[in-house]
Amino acid sequence: MSSGLLALLDDIAAIAKVAASSLDDVAAQAVKASSKAAGVVIDDAAVTPKYVVGLSPAREVPIVWNIAKGSLWNKLVILLPAVMLLGAIAPWSVGPLLAVGGLFLCFEGYEKLHHAVHHYFHPPQQQVEELREITPEELEKERTAGAIRTDFILSAEIMAISYAVVKDEIFWLKLTSLIGVAFVITAGVYGFVALILKADDLGLKLAHEKNHKAIRKFGRGLIIGMPLLLTVLSVIGTAAMLWVGGGIILHNIPPVHHWLEGMLKSISSGGFVGWLLEASISLVFAIFMGFLTVMAVQFFGKLRKKPAVAA
Repeated sequence: MSSGLLALLDDIAAIAKVAASSLDDVAAQAVKASSKAAGVVIDDAAVTPKYVVGLSPAREVPIVWNIAKGSLWNKLVILLPAVMLLGAIAPWSVGPLLAVGGLFLCFEGYEKLHHAVHHYFHPPQQQVEELREITPEELEKERTAGAIRTDFILSAEIMAISYAVVKDEIFWLKLTSLIGVAFVITAGVYGFVALILKADDLGLKLAHEKNHKAIRKFGRGLIIGMPLLLTVLSVIGTAAMLWVGGGIILHNIPPVHHWLEGMLKSISSGGFVGWLLEASISLVFAIFMGFLTVMAVQFFGKLRKKPAVAA
């Protein structure tokens, strides 16, 4: 009887160990997948704050919360089943789809880079825009819907990149890892966005005359530093999008990937120098691919607008 009980306890302990190691696997795969999508995540965090500019400060956090709920819906209800189904019935398509997603990242990153450079050398003339009557509630709904649409594109890239990391794992590990990625990235991005948006309010409170001089100085630093932080995030986000997009394309073209690996091994022994060199090649390649994509889009756009010649 006692030996049977001990055997049962041993079985329970073994099951617990397996469960614990499985949870470790899920966490490890989720972290690995999230890190691969870092470029898109940074861009997501840099883009979102613009959707609450001009709205009531009291509505900033509720709006970010609504966008976060929409983001989770995008990832868990729409994109996760789609990615899992596609991976099951057509696993061969994951690589080409990732390359298409990488091309989109190159296109979007190049457009942002081109826009920034163009506006630096050719500052836009101030224009008076035509105003239309709209209530704060309608504006909030428009901004929230626009942010969720933008999030859908970024979330699709995040889930596709994450799936590529765990595609060779067993079904339940893929599923739980992607669910973990969806929750961790959404909470991280929109929690960080909410923190940025409320940092200036905190700065105003800390900068009040009744506070100690050092606290007031810190508060003023928060007020001054937040716009600079958003600018830095935007620059990093654009660079990361190009780097990730170029890397995805290069890694999904086997001959180019093997050639790149061989070249990197002959130049450096790996480590930070190897990573920096590979990232630099991916960045330059992405700018080139982004340029070609923009030219192609403009060319086909002109063809569509070209009037038909009468017979």
